[in-house]
Amino acid sequence: MPEGHTIHRLAADHRDRFAGRPVRVSSPQGRFSAGAALLDGRPLTGVDAHGKHLFLGFEGAGWVHIHLGLFGKLGFGTVPAPPPADTVRLRLLNDEHHADLRGPTACALITDPEKRAIHDRLGPDPLRTDEDGERAWLRISRSRITVAALLMDQKVIAGVGNVYRAEVLFRHGIDPYRLGRDLTRAEWDAVWADLVVLMREGVRNNRIDTVRPEHLPEAMGRPPRVDDHGGEVYVYRRARQACHICGGEIRTADLAARNLFWCPGCQKA
Repeated sequence: MPEGHTIHRLAADHRDRFAGRPVRVSSPQGRFSAGAALLDGRPLTGVDAHGKHLFLGFEGAGWVHIHLGLFGKLGFGTVPAPPPADTVRLRLLNDEHHADLRGPTACALITDPEKRAIHDRLGPDPLRTDEDGERAWLRISRSRITVAALLMDQKVIAGVGNVYRAEVLFRHGIDPYRLGRDLTRAEWDAVWADLVVLMREGVRNNRIDTVRPEHLPEAMGRPPRVDDHGGEVYVYRRARQACHICGGEIRTADLAARNLFWCPGCQKA
């Protein structure tokens, strides 16, 4: 599932290509036909992202709420656009660009109050400027749930997925099995600030890189990472490999229905 930086990058891509101009809207697959008919020809007047949720606002018609889920894809191209595949739920088109949405968990036309309700049930997003990590800290500091599970709970903090969870805990030497209430305020403030920096870099570079300069391949004389995820990381999907810092073995286990990765040597209980 795409993490928050990807959704914010998609928001910026829509803003750059479509904002402020009338857009042709269609649903070749047919599952969004009624919504597309209401939006077709209207200007795109707003683009917003919160965690893993993308919102496209159309003048006088509300918002298209998109959640990619595990299988959703959003792709862009120029015109002339090729004939859409039968799997395209939503196509946006103007004189220069087109965008195709396939396989999302959610693609629905919603009102302003419905959009507000989605924001209200989500935790703070490190990539949004309208909140800090205070709301998340209030929940984490009272919780008997593990820090690793809390970081994946979108009601606690929005946009963090499996990669950022594993990597930010490693970068701060935090045992993923520590309970939320055992985290100190200083530790949480450092984690939040780091997520802000890392995820902004993710938006900018369109990939996740979490390794500090002194631990990059060229600095350490080690081979670069080869993985379809891309980016240099410390522990994510590096189970049974040697830690870049202590040389110990990276471990993996199931936690919160996802594979957790950590280094017991660097993230001591």
